[in-house]
Amino acid sequence: MDPIIRMQNLRKSYGQKQVLHGIDLDIQPGQVVGYIGPNGAGKSTTVRILAGLDGHFEGEVFVKNHSVRNDPIAIKRIIGYIPEQTELYEVLTPMEFLLAMGRLHDMPDPLTRERAEQMLGFFDLSKQLHQRMDTFSKGMRQKVLLVSGLLHNPEIIFMDEPLSGLDANAVILVKEIISRLAEQGKTIIYCSHNMDTVEKISDRIVLIAEGRVIADGTFQDLKRNESDTLEKLFSQLTSQADFDQLAGQFTKAFSPNPPHE
Repeated sequence: MDPIIRMQNLRKSYGQKQVLHGIDLDIQPGQVVGYIGPNGAGKSTTVRILAGLDGHFEGEVFVKNHSVRNDPIAIKRIIGYIPEQTELYEVLTPMEFLLAMGRLHDMPDPLTRERAEQMLGFFDLSKQLHQRMDTFSKGMRQKVLLVSGLLHNPEIIFMDEPLSGLDANAVILVKEIISRLAEQGKTIIYCSHNMDTVEKISDRIVLIAEGRVIADGTFQDLKRNESDTLEKLFSQLTSQADFDQLAGQFTKAFSPNPPHE
């Protein structure tokens, strides 16, 4: 089976700072990939490139046989993208915003309205359908963003910290939605710092650090004898720090200063 996403020697720099140092990855249709790494590792940069939002890179990137560099519009038609930052047209209502998103994907307005009402209803936003979003909390905006990324039933979904700002019930719902989408054969790349969620929903985990892939496989493939959780494995592979010792030193800052002699 041909990969649905292919990255070949993907490199990216911002000025003199190189963020990605030659990423080589093939992702098969229907895989749920947990794409994890420390802050600044290059996760969001990779996803923005895959989504056709950044064409200034070296190497080759293909999404369903479309070149990201040469045909980003074709890619945007077949993907769903849920970024970390909730950047919305806040002077619009959720329904107005989702109608605009639906039209970008050539969806008939009646279908968009029907799906928007249903999907926002699942997130307890039925009463806010026609309320301007500049009055919304971060969590409410995140719910609208989630719906906008899934509204057109995309085959490939990129999620960058999709649980940011959500309440506990919404987090549970989104995890279950991801599991159901995976059952439907969607290809999902999921970036998150929440190791428990990544471990639960991913059938493949790619760990990057300083712009390089340092681990790739199922959790069972990657874990070591002492790594019974993904969180421990993450710490072992990305840091040499003794976190127990560091935590002890940190809390000593609250201790009263010893008396001067």
